[in-house]
Amino acid sequence: MSTTTPTTTNKKPGKDLYDYQKEALHNIFKSFENAPENHHLLFQLPTGGGKTVIFSEITRQFLKHYKKKVLIMTHRIELCKQTAKMLKEFAVDNKIIDSKASLDDQGEYDCFVAMVETLNNRLNDDKLDISDVGLVIIDEAHYNSFTKLFKFFDKSFILGVTATPLSSNIKLPMKDNYNDLIVGETINSLIENEYLAKANVYSYNVGLTSLEVGANGDYTVKSSEDLYTNTDMLSKLLQAYEERAKGTKTLIFNNGINTSLHVYDTFKRAGYPIAHLDNTNTKKERDLILKWFKNTPNAIITSVSILTTGFDEPSVKSIILNRATKSLTLYYQMIGRGSRILPNKSEFNVIDLGNNFHRFGPWGADLDWQRMFRAPNFYLDNLLSDEEIESNFRYELPADVKEEFSNTKEEDLYFDVKRVYIDAIQAGESSKKVLERSIEHHAKMCVENSEDVFDALILAKKLGGDIDDRIHRYSKCICKSTHNFIDWLQDDYRKKLNSHLRNNFDEIYEEIFGHPPVDE
Repeated sequence: MSTTTPTTTNKKPGKDLYDYQKEALHNIFKSFENAPENHHLLFQLPTGGGKTVIFSEITRQFLKHYKKKVLIMTHRIELCKQTAKMLKEFAVDNKIIDSKASLDDQGEYDCFVAMVETLNNRLNDDKLDISDVGLVIIDEAHYNSFTKLFKFFDKSFILGVTATPLSSNIKLPMKDNYNDLIVGETINSLIENEYLAKANVYSYNVGLTSLEVGANGDYTVKSSEDLYTNTDMLSKLLQAYEERAKGTKTLIFNNGINTSLHVYDTFKRAGYPIAHLDNTNTKKERDLILKWFKNTPNAIITSVSILTTGFDEPSVKSIILNRATKSLTLYYQMIGRGSRILPNKSEFNVIDLGNNFHRFGPWGADLDWQRMFRAPNFYLDNLLSDEEIESNFRYELPADVKEEFSNTKEEDLYFDVKRVYIDAIQAGESSKKVLERSIEHHAKMCVENSEDVFDALILAKKLGGDIDDRIHRYSKCICKSTHNFIDWLQDDYRKKLNSHLRNNFDEIYEEIFGHPPVDE
């Protein structure tokens, strides 16, 4: 194709584009000029950057300058309606092709908006005339359902639009379907120039080694629900909300309907205003819930990824990732739901209960999208595994247990198993010295928070989680991690700790306090 690159300086219908949107528009049209008619171009822009605004203006100018029709594809009906509405703001008459749409009047329109499955059916039935479609725009292009339609448009320019140029299916990389990538404005730049709100991320360490990965490359719903519906995780979620998001409009994302229902019950019992939403809700139910959410200042919605696209509520102040994901796209989509800026909102909260922050880095990190597009496997293969992530965690005593050890300084509650192991080996000592020193450390904690040996033995029982964590780290150091061996070590450790307390309580007490325990 070749024609003069359109400009955006003249007054036109629709919205005034920001400078970075005008630059994107210029770059996209410039690629039109010398590209073959079947060129496939991918455009990346963060969620909240105005992708729909940009491709609506592209549509308007393409119709004006190239005199060919435009087809816009989405994967959800909500996105179809939003796109059609935006196009009308740019004075682009358009027709939505859904399952009920009559195509008798298709000759009257130059622009069509369609869901991918409906379009596929219409094209296979030869009920849609696409002979004069010069441009196909694909929203949320990282979904692979669109690629099956490319065969119908071998003489059309295809423009895919996405916030993350990584395929939703690791076996179908985007570089196989697109020739080039244009990278738009960065998240950091949009934040600095006050187009997006800044994310304040609070990451709570979670043990994820029980999760299983499915055929799609992400964690299975079943293994996620087994973890996230247990009492400890539900308590951690509620605690995190109360610490970081209480009183703010909040979205909670889960992996599984059952998990979301458990979350709903937990928050309802705690007296918080919450609604549950999933893809089984009727349109009427969904509309009522979203209307309630919009009009209730401290409302909470718990959902199952249904609000990751096609949903825009700028007043959201907190996002809770009550799930783990291996999908960078999903990670960015979920956080992006809170990034809309308002006059009284320049920041928002992100509470991460899936180690996603450790896996992907901060939202808006300086990612090399071009390299990711060209070599997606290089990026995916270099993501940290759950074991690697968790090896860097510090075990935190539960709040109620920590209160029982209030006489011990916060920094003295931690015992660095790996450091002690390295020091022992370098000193020529047996690795067993690590466990001996750990037992001595636990015993000191128990004694300095007890009046007698019986109190100390009771406290020792409350250190089960910390003991198990130390044994797990120790087993990694010595490269022996069979279940039977670890079970034996954990049991043996508890017995030796109790024995050490019984035999040495008075001596440890006097060493700590400078005098023997006082007999009543």
